[in-house]
Amino acid sequence: MENTSQGSHSEHIATRPIGVFDSGIGGLTVTRELAARLPQESIVYLGDTLRCPYGPRPLPEIRSFARQIAAWLACQQVKLIVIACNSATAAALEDIQRTSPVPVLGVIEPGARAAVQATTARRVGVIGTQATIDSGVYTQAIRSMDAGITVFSTATPRFVEMVEQGLRLGDSFIEDITAEASRVYIRPAFQEIARDYLNPLKRCGIDTLVLGCTHYPLLAPLISQIIGAQVQIISSAEETARDVAETLRRRGQLAPEGNQPVYRFATTSPDLTDFAALGSAILSRSVPDPEYVPIEELQALVAAYSAPAQPQTLPLPSALAS
Repeated sequence: MENTSQGSHSEHIATRPIGVFDSGIGGLTVTRELAARLPQESIVYLGDTLRCPYGPRPLPEIRSFARQIAAWLACQQVKLIVIACNSATAAALEDIQRTSPVPVLGVIEPGARAAVQATTARRVGVIGTQATIDSGVYTQAIRSMDAGITVFSTATPRFVEMVEQGLRLGDSFIEDITAEASRVYIRPAFQEIARDYLNPLKRCGIDTLVLGCTHYPLLAPLISQIIGAQVQIISSAEETARDVAETLRRRGQLAPEGNQPVYRFATTSPDLTDFAALGSAILSRSVPDPEYVPIEELQALVAAYSAPAQPQTLPLPSALAS
């Protein structure tokens, strides 16, 4: 007999939004990929721009921030949470998965899996924030899938500054750094920083490079120019969008065809104008009326989700009970 209650429950869940969060605006690259791959899905995005960047912060502090934001997203009735920040994924994914009432995906495993599938030389480079690289999560994830791969990791924290500085230089610059073209205009100072970071990886003979920060896809043309066209670049934003689509499909929770998506954007910074301008540049669509979420609101919510759910214990059949 068909379980109609199960079906109606999945249909109800399917119309809920996907929750996405990041330390700032970088996670909007994941949001952009989600919107492209799943145009019928609604999305709620929170950028913790007041406390950005996460990269230089200790992992316990990042974990605390991430738990607060996950609690806020759960209150927005989302059906799935995406931690669209490598530093927060490294610090808090397992912790949030244990406490969240909905499934939680991070950006590290999808990128690691794609790198394992792509490399033929079995020499993979990873760039990211200091917190992400220091955690060693990419090396662990990649080598758990193929222990024969050598991973070369380096922190590239100034890339985040470059992205945000570039976003503020004007629309023409943004068009240049996001263009799919062989010749990309980048300021000489930016090129010098990129060479300092990437040349050591280039000398290691890598054939695959994981962009271990969701800001970095905006610099992909520059990175490719320096590292060489023969090196395959893996964007965790693209790979995470694929994982979200597959997870929702398997759970029967994809929004129905023809669903009119609703996008909500929120930030912990009171400067809503700046957030809207930078967000619009990344998404190539308007970010109207972003919401302001005070830090105090996040801190008050986290207590409600601090205790892990207790696993259900079912009675054993009498023949097995002792």
